[in-house]
Amino acid sequence: MFNVRLDYPSFDEEVQIVKQTTVKQTAEVAEVLNAEQIIEFQDVIRRMPVPDNVVEYAVRLVTSTRPVQGSEGNRYISWGAGPRASQYLIMGARTHAALRGKYSPDSDDVRAVAYNVLRHRIVRNYFAEAEGITTDQIITSLLEA
Repeated sequence: MFNVRLDYPSFDEEVQIVKQTTVKQTAEVAEVLNAEQIIEFQDVIRRMPVPDNVVEYAVRLVTSTRPVQGSEGNRYISWGAGPRASQYLIMGARTHAALRGKYSPDSDDVRAVAYNVLRHRIVRNYFAEAEGITTDQIITSLLEA
């Protein structure tokens, strides 16, 4: 599974960051893609077909993050993801599939981007905090359900 998790820098690393970024310096930037190429790639991704079952999987995953009174399934969530999360799961899945040479995403592509899309959209409640349950653990349990 593709998952990017960034930690805080060490004390010494942070000192170097502060020293390097608080002085006047000029950086040279080389163009990798121009605006037209970026728009073209975005268009290709948006035109990629997505089967209904994959869209429905993404929406079910997102709706499972929303707390429902009386539901034990989300007992650790005080606020869940909204419709934009469903949209970005599909856009991320399309991109993930395209980068792997696939012509259409499947549910594995949705799962591959789920942590990055959902991690900051789920707010844990008191029970999760008290029991040391992380947002990633919550997402894992939703993906396994």
